[in-house]
Parts: sequence; C-alpha cells; structure tokens
Amino acid sequence: MSSEALSFVVFVGGMLVLMGIGMNMALALVLTGAGMAWVLDFWDTQLLAQNLVGGIDSFPLLAVPFFILAGELMNSGGISQRIIAMAQAWVGHIRGGLGFVAIGAAVLMASMSGSALADTAALATILLPMMRKHGYPVATSAGLIGAGGIIAPIIPPSMPFIIYGVTTNTSISLLFLSGIVPGLMMGAGLIVAWKLVLRKMDLPGGTALPLAERLRATGKAFWALLMPVIIIGGMKTGVFTPTEAAVVAAFYALVVALFVHREMKLSEMRGVLVRAAKTTSVVLFLAAGASVASYMITLADLPSVMVDWLGPLVDNPRMLMAAMMIVLVLVGTALDLTPTILIFAPVMLPIAVKAGIDPVYFGLMFVLNGSIGLITPPVGTVLNVVAGIGRISMHSVVKGINPFLITYMAILVLLVAFPQLVTAPVAWMR
Repeated sequence: MSSEALSFVVFVGGMLVLMGIGMNMALALVLTGAGMAWVLDFWDTQLLAQNLVGGIDSFPLLAVPFFILAGELMNSGGISQRIIAMAQAWVGHIRGGLGFVAIGAAVLMASMSGSALADTAALATILLPMMRKHGYPVATSAGLIGAGGIIAPIIPPSMPFIIYGVTTNTSISLLFLSGIVPGLMMGAGLIVAWKLVLRKMDLPGGTALPLAERLRATGKAFWALLMPVIIIGGMKTGVFTPTEAAVVAAFYALVVALFVHREMKLSEMRGVLVRAAKTTSVVLFLAAGASVASYMITLADLPSVMVDWLGPLVDNPRMLMAAMMIVLVLVGTALDLTPTILIFAPVMLPIAVKAGIDPVYFGLMFVLNGSIGLITPPVGTVLNVVAGIGRISMHSVVKGINPFLITYMAILVLLVAFPQLVTAPVAWMR
C-alpha cells in the first residue's frame, strides 16, 4: 500500500473510530494528525505544537469571539426580543402568523449574529412556548424554528464564512456578499413550505394590531434594525474589515444593551463573557486541532488522491459540484459544520478551482451544505438545541423539520444547476 493510501486509511479510519467512542472532535483531529505524521515518518512534537498554535494565530479569526460575544449581548440585552416583537406586531395576526414571525425574526437576527446555535436558542426560548400555547403542533413548530436558525451561517455576518475564509484563504468580504441572495432564498423557501404545512393545521387567525401599535413596535426595534445596516454597510464601503466589523458589532450590542434598552446590568456582564468564552474556546480548539490534521493531509498529498478519484468529473463542473455536494450531505449527517469546514474545505477547494468553479461560489455552497447538516440526524446540533429548549423528543423534531429540510435541499439543487444565482449578485455588489 502506498504512503498516500495508508495515510488516507489512517485519517478516515482514525476519525471514525475516535468519533465512535465519543472523543472530543478537536482531540480526535490532533490524534489523527499525529497518527498520519507517524505513518509518513514525519514525527516531530515541536512541529505538532507549532501547527496547534498556528491554527488559531490568525487576525481574521479574531472575528469569531467578537461575533459570539455580540450574539450573547443581543440575547441578554433585549435586542432579539424586540426583533421578534416587531415581527409579531406586523404578521402575528395572520393564520399561522407565529410561524411567519419565526421566519422573519430568523432572517433579521441572522444579519446580526452569524451563529445558528445562538439564533435558534433565542427563537426557541421565546417563540416555542407561545406557539404551544396557541395550539400549534409542537413538532412542526420546533422544526420550523430549527430550520430558521440555520439561515444565520449564510446571511452576513457569518462565523462559518470567517472560518472557511481563513482555512482556504478565500476573501471573507466576498463570501459575505455571496450569502445575501441564498439567505433570502432560504427565508422565502420557508414561507412557501410553511404555507403548505398550514393547509393541514386548524389554526385560527387573530386580530390585526392598529397601525400605531405596529409602528411603536418597529420604533422599539429601531436600534436592533440599525445593527446589520452598520455592520454590512461598513464592510461594503470599506470603513472596516470583517474582523473589525465583529468588534463594532460587539461594542454596539453592549452600548444598546446597557444604555439604550437598559435590560442588562453590569453585574450580568461576567455571565455573558463566560458564556462567550466557553463557546469561543470550543470553536478555536477545533481550529487548532484541524490545523494539525490539515498540515498532514497536505503533506500526504491527499488532495491529489481525491483529484484522481474525481478526475473524470473535472471537465464537467456541474457534475463535479453535484458529486461533492452529495459527499458533503453524507458528511453533514455525522459532522458538525466547523469540523466539516476545517477538514474537507482545504481538500475539496483545489479540485473545484481546477475544474473552473468560482472559489467564492464553492465556499457559499460548502457552508450552505454544512449548515443543512446542522438539521440532519443523527448529529443535528441545531435539532438538539430545539429539542432541549422545547423539552420534546429528538424524534419529534426530526419529523417536524422534514418539510423544511426538503425545501433546503431543493434550493441546494437549484444553486448547483444555476451558479449565476450566486455569482451574478456578487459581481454586481462588488
């Protein structure tokens, strides 16, 4: 067996075994990388340590802790609640209106935090009890909220885009721009799917609020709505970089929470910072571990092995794209989004570029596919969040999310067939 093939067996087999025994993903990546170094006769503890540190020694990665902090401040400072209240004031009276509220709030919150888990937790905490109280089927409601939560990694600012950009040396600003149209398509797709699901529900309509109350709710959400304008507008005009945008977002959320909404006290800051630090440590430890595995993957020349396997499809970009999306769909059922990016993006992107696929378009499709993996069993991180908050079984959430998962798969197929839906808007916005 050649050294490349042996390295591939060690990498895939090692990951499967370590994941199977429940080992922490970051540790599994480090140990797998160390195993590959041993097989390649390239064992050097100093080199492993350097790659661990180098994996997180990156200026763009500084955006991750600050966007996580911004999301925590949004939830603690009343920003998320005001977004939901505004959406409810405008569409809550429609038959099945709380579902439309969930979709609208998911899109708006996605443009602020960039975290699927943070958005899902906020939506589920506020809306699930309301939907249960008004007679909405709990499983379908939980499925809708989970599906809405994964819009966050697509609409800028997006933490997965930052991680992907750092990992593959792709422009983060262009990745952000690429997510706007697909993110809105996801929101529109959920509206269509929810309308179809509503046909089987016996839900009464409500009474529309007077225009004055709707405008009052919108006014209360003014500072929340201004946040994505500042973040996206600042990046688009070149006032600040994506990393600096994360700092601006965190500072803005802090000021609004403490001095405008006044729903958070300084004494609560310690809890907010601790929660943000815990989440950040998980993400950055994954990045450090993946750096070790990624270095050994490059050293073993595994991308060339995959090129040989996919060689017949290189001359047909759409077929190649479809094949890689199928692989990622299967991977997404077992791996979370961040390790999927860290492990597979550096291997797959060179193949896509060789086939003439736009790297920004490929990055968008990669993250979109990985985001869908967040709502596919058996791992389904977002599904676990909804099930935990709603105190319902995982089986019920999986059953409830099926209509919306089918919708997302249809959007994925549409974007594979028509790349211009992504590349044309990006070229225009540039």
